[in-house]
Amino acid sequence: MNISDILTPERTLADLKCASKKRTLESISQLLGKQMTGFDDKELFNALITREKLGSTGFGDGIAIPHCRLASCIHVTGALVRLAKAVDFDAIDQLPVDLLFVLLVPLQATDEHLQILATLAGKFGQSEFRESMRKAADADAMYKIAIA
Repeated sequence: MNISDILTPERTLADLKCASKKRTLESISQLLGKQMTGFDDKELFNALITREKLGSTGFGDGIAIPHCRLASCIHVTGALVRLAKAVDFDAIDQLPVDLLFVLLVPLQATDEHLQILATLAGKFGQSEFRESMRKAADADAMYKIAIA
């Protein structure tokens, strides 16, 4: 599965202003709830927070990949977010997070879930990719980098 299969320009955000991990996940949940039919922002937020309680999705180098499974999710769906200011995300390297890729997955899509997580970890694991995202002029530029 390619990132272009799950990400749209409308779900790519540059310089979102949030002061904490909780507010970041809440803001993204609200955005997705407004943009996508069948998604309830409160249900999504609760699912993302529940997943974070199992262990932080901040995997280092300022990157987090919050993800959850939802009964209301029909297709794997992603949102790419760059924060205006990095926030503490309890990442394994203790560095604050400024780049996030939120991944929503149908309950039964176990293989797809693991494949896309591996793809995202591979992309965000590349320092050139991370720096390109951080230097991108706007959300449109971020989207183009992500799907290249």
